Amino acid sequence: MKKLVLLLMVSLLACIPFVTAVEAAAINHDQVVGFQEVSPVTVTQIAAKRFQPYLKVYHGCVPFPAVDQQGNTNAGLQTSGSPNGNCSSSTGQVYSRSAWQNGVWAIMYAWYFPKDSPSSGLGHRHDWEGIVVWVDNPAAQNPQILSIAYSGHGQFTNVAPSNTNLSGTHPLISYNSTWPLNHELGVTRTVGGMQPLIGWDDLTSAARNALNTTDFGSANVPLNDSNFINNLNKAWFR
Repeated sequence: MKKLVLLLMVSLLACIPFVTAVEAAAINHDQVVGFQEVSPVTVTQIAAKRFQPYLKVYHGCVPFPAVDQQGNTNAGLQTSGSPNGNCSSSTGQVYSRSAWQNGVWAIMYAWYFPKDSPSSGLGHRHDWEGIVVWVDNPAAQNPQILSIAYSGHGQFTNVAPSNTNLSGTHPLISYNSTWPLNHELGVTRTVGGMQPLIGWDDLTSAARNALNTTDFGSANVPLNDSNFINNLNKAWFR
């Protein structure tokens, strides 16, 4: 009887399909499928959309998606060829993450670029840059920008909001390189482009894990768990 039961159990197990876990990988820079925007409903989402920046790329790559829903990440590009070689066109992606910091609402926006190369052979694979928009209160009827901090070479520079660096409620940000230095962000008077916005909490857990653990070489993910608060401290404006 026991043998019969064992045979039946083995037969049943043989009929159950087993799902093999697919390990996330680094994939070609133009094969990463970005996230679609989430319709803003929460205070955090509405504020992130309200203050989403325009990005004007004057030199180098345009933004590309860094990670897909399965956690596959962008393998980036070598620094050979022109600064925007194979990376001059993409729908892109902009990532956001928000938190209270010293009584002020901080919205960090971050972009990924497949390479950071001022000219052929210079620079490195991968680039991450970001800004912090400091807002008085995202739940207010008419929240106000207090300051805009933009990244460059591991540091942040703050500027006061004005009619020359804003289009409505949207900061006007530039991406450029002063040769032979690598690329950095700045402010501009020119309205650039917008990319699909996705908040940190709206990413899949696989994508968040990938951004927390993937080694992007000389580039650091500004808003992952290891860097977010430290970068808010760097970007503080008072």
